[in-house]
Amino acid sequence: MSVQGVAKAADNNAHPRLVVSASDVPQMQKAIEQAGSFQQAFTALKSQVDSQLQHAINIPVPNDAGGGFTHEQHKRNYRLMHDAGILFQLTQDKKYADHAIAMLEGYAKMYPDLPLHPKQKEQAPGRLFWQSLNEAVFLVYTIQGYDFVYDYASKAQRETIENGLFRPIAKFLSSDSPQTFDKIHNHGTWATAAVGMTGLVLGEDEWVEQALYGLDKSGTGGFMRQLDELFSPQGYYTEGPYYQRYALMPFVLFAKSVEVNQPERKIFEYRDSILLKAIDTTIQLSYDRLFFPINDAIKDKGIDTVELVYGVTIAYGLTNNAQLLDIAKQQDQVLLTGDGLNVAQAIDAGKAQPYHFASKEFGDGQDGKQGALVVMRANQDDKTAPEKHQAVVFKATAQGMGHGHFDKLNWIFYDNGHEVVSDYGAARFLNVEAKYGGHYLKENKSYAKQTIAHNTLVVAERSHFKGNTKRGNQYSPEVTLFDTDENLSISSAFIDTAYKGVAMRRTQALVSVEGRDLPVVIDVFNVRGDKKRQYDLPLHFNGHLMDTTATLKSNTTSLAPLGSRDGYQHLWLTAEAKPEQPLSKVTWLNDDRFYTMSTKTLDGMKLLFTRTGANDPDFNLREDKAFIYRLDKAKDVDFVSLLEVHGEYNPSKEFTLEAHSQLEGLDYTTEGDVQVVSFKLQGSPAMILAFAPEGKTEQEYQFSYQGQQYKFSGQYALLSQQ
Repeated sequence: MSVQGVAKAADNNAHPRLVVSASDVPQMQKAIEQAGSFQQAFTALKSQVDSQLQHAINIPVPNDAGGGFTHEQHKRNYRLMHDAGILFQLTQDKKYADHAIAMLEGYAKMYPDLPLHPKQKEQAPGRLFWQSLNEAVFLVYTIQGYDFVYDYASKAQRETIENGLFRPIAKFLSSDSPQTFDKIHNHGTWATAAVGMTGLVLGEDEWVEQALYGLDKSGTGGFMRQLDELFSPQGYYTEGPYYQRYALMPFVLFAKSVEVNQPERKIFEYRDSILLKAIDTTIQLSYDRLFFPINDAIKDKGIDTVELVYGVTIAYGLTNNAQLLDIAKQQDQVLLTGDGLNVAQAIDAGKAQPYHFASKEFGDGQDGKQGALVVMRANQDDKTAPEKHQAVVFKATAQGMGHGHFDKLNWIFYDNGHEVVSDYGAARFLNVEAKYGGHYLKENKSYAKQTIAHNTLVVAERSHFKGNTKRGNQYSPEVTLFDTDENLSISSAFIDTAYKGVAMRRTQALVSVEGRDLPVVIDVFNVRGDKKRQYDLPLHFNGHLMDTTATLKSNTTSLAPLGSRDGYQHLWLTAEAKPEQPLSKVTWLNDDRFYTMSTKTLDGMKLLFTRTGANDPDFNLREDKAFIYRLDKAKDVDFVSLLEVHGEYNPSKEFTLEAHSQLEGLDYTTEGDVQVVSFKLQGSPAMILAFAPEGKTEQEYQFSYQGQQYKFSGQYALLSQQ
């Protein structure tokens, strides 16, 4: 996306002057008198706020952690101050302004004498909230509410509110908390945005400069440095999409406020329009409206989250990109802002165009060279049911700082609107006080972060980097191949630092097959070791196990944990088997489709089935099922698998189609730098996927297979078997 227009500078004396400017208000006032989605959003908010105004103002002394009463009440309060303020701007009804001002005065009376929060979190504590992060969020909302009623408030009221609330809280978040304010982290982003927006409203230019460039204004900290370091050139945020959407809100709100007041900075054009790229990337990192749940992610978060609603709305105001309207329609939330009016009117006028979800490599790190998150899609532009398309998420990223998981070369697969090959995400019940006060549970560290909780190789039952985040942050995979065309998408990545003495390369391809509507996933995992070790390759799946080609020995009367550490202690061993030659097949049902993972059987291979729940006395872990291919003593190994989507299960109409795998053959060989996977599905021609993951795009290769000679140029080719 490119910037097509720049907002006019706000009058230095005019309020409001942040996300909503004084010049926005007249058109917004007209729009609430006209039928349409903007009027509907106004009417809904007015009804909600009118109901809230019937209750007495409640500003409790802080006492509870996240999810507790006082925590949630202060959240309700800052939203009400914001919402009452915007309703005052639109209606000029003084009851809204009076209520907002009374609340602000209440906080101004309380805040100066508040100590640190009694339930202060282990990170930087707040005063109103258990952590200063929540304090910054409070300020971002509340300063907007004050901006809306600034001109209505008397001089005495403004002095009380500013001296009792805004100046003390801005000081607390900035000069009193330099370790957070100057930190290159989403906590620092919220703090700088909050203080910067407050400076714009109060006319404190020094605060604005400190917010932009750090407390000493040297540029080593602050908002601009965060724009430089927290996003890759493609707009990927290193902690993953869950935290990307959370960090997005302070970025776009402060940037919009700067654009309104100081358009000469051209902040949305900074670093090749990095903020607009970040908004688009956040959308791209989703499937059927939910974000990919990598790292510490709550799996229910999606594109309708308020942070991305603001991002999409502001981006459309800058670009007029009609594809963003498609996302806005799916979000089904209209903001009562000038940009929100533009979005509402454009949607009402039928200007939305289908948003294109792409197969793409999203580089990680400031330079985009610290690995990548690779997304490969098929059938995403099918107009009948684009939400049911297929997607492979190949995680070859950097560690992701403290919220990262130990899962180099992990993958997830989506189909038919579901996460089929799954990632656990985070072990946390957000804001549920009964579950450790809404914190991350201890099982987040003991299981969810550990390698065995993901779909990648585990060596000797130890996690990557031995579960050491500091060490993990030092290394990232190298993506040596990514390409996409109409028939396939393919990617390959390599890392040799996750385990001492073990090098790992994984190549995955999403391949369209002639004669079939649905693609297959080809997965080749090359492992090279300096000595023999135990290798485990798990696959976590959503659905109900249907069939295996192996004869299972199930543990029906008693269960034991699979191991004693690094997540293994939380897995019940439910069954085991010796896989059959030459292919081991596992089939499961998810919704109305069948899925079969076929793996070339290796000498000495074992097949284990597991379920979470062991050593979980508080029932903190949800049930997660997996099967694991194990080699007890292996050195150089090539795990080769093919995942197929097949059949239909219809209990309503009482029929089942193609419940069994259609794969007739899967073979693997190498010749020099070329790896060759041949496969044959029933009713389709035999195919060969040849690839040289460390080769050069202009190089030519040749190989022989079953007595036939083949050649190709570039790093890969999809060929018909002769």
